[in-house]
Amino acid sequence: MNKGLTLTMIFQANSLNYGEGMGNISELKKFSRGNGQMYTFASRQSLRYDIVRLGHELFNWNLQTVSNDEGTIQFKKDATIEDSEEMDLFGYMKTVKGKSALTREAVVRVTPAISLEPYKSDMDFLNNMGMAQRIGESNNLANIEQHHSLYTYTVTIDLSKIGEDGPVSLSPDEKSKRVTHLLTILNLLNRRIRGRQENLSPLFIIGGIYAVCNPFFLGRIQLRPEHTGFELDTSLLQDGLEKKFFVHEIKHHTHIGMASGVFNNEEDLSGMLPSKQVHSVQGMFDYLIDKVKSYYLVDEYEGTTN
Repeated sequence: MNKGLTLTMIFQANSLNYGEGMGNISELKKFSRGNGQMYTFASRQSLRYDIVRLGHELFNWNLQTVSNDEGTIQFKKDATIEDSEEMDLFGYMKTVKGKSALTREAVVRVTPAISLEPYKSDMDFLNNMGMAQRIGESNNLANIEQHHSLYTYTVTIDLSKIGEDGPVSLSPDEKSKRVTHLLTILNLLNRRIRGRQENLSPLFIIGGIYAVCNPFFLGRIQLRPEHTGFELDTSLLQDGLEKKFFVHEIKHHTHIGMASGVFNNEEDLSGMLPSKQVHSVQGMFDYLIDKVKSYYLVDEYEGTTN
């Protein structure tokens, strides 16, 4: 039975994650590549933070499971995955003095969101003149790095390990609900940063449910250079579609979700797969949620197992 759900997504946003900075300059988190270009990124931790935040806001996920009883801020000793959706999806490590740490690996793996367009040293000059003028003082000055770009990241979920942790085994209905909540959050994902609320909802998605948990399309999202407008490199994606896992052909289980009017080569992207495997972004999430319910044998209407 297929158990590995993976999605590689693209969204568009502005300046998502800042580091320590220097002096009065707020610096974006970024790295350099061998091509001499610099790219910004939002860390895995920042994405997880917003996923959990929305889980609480939209679905009342229980976040009251943290303490510092052992001198370390961590999940409570007696908290289990039954109490915490966050612990179930993203794992935990509980340290106990004089004993080995109790750990659970993350069942949901999230990569950093990396910009597809290079950073060109754009800056924004800030001041607090409005407030300073009220009290007859000179305003304070600051510079903040800015980068508006397409970003890509990948999420991989081992459906077989959701709701399973030693003696704790959740019902199929609860397992399905947790994965459905997560997919809904990814569809509506946003980030609050420096007075802004950035929309991280996908414009393009490729992935599906496979026999193995593997991020098949991680690292295969690139923009074609020297094109007016945005075009995705279909050769990299096609190479991923041609991979096999024993007798399983990746392309037969892969689907695409795409917002219309974003990419100039939309027809080429749609043509990589049969039309029944190409959806709108919302249609892609609807398809995945139905497949998750089928995996856990959950009756959509009765909320019971078949």
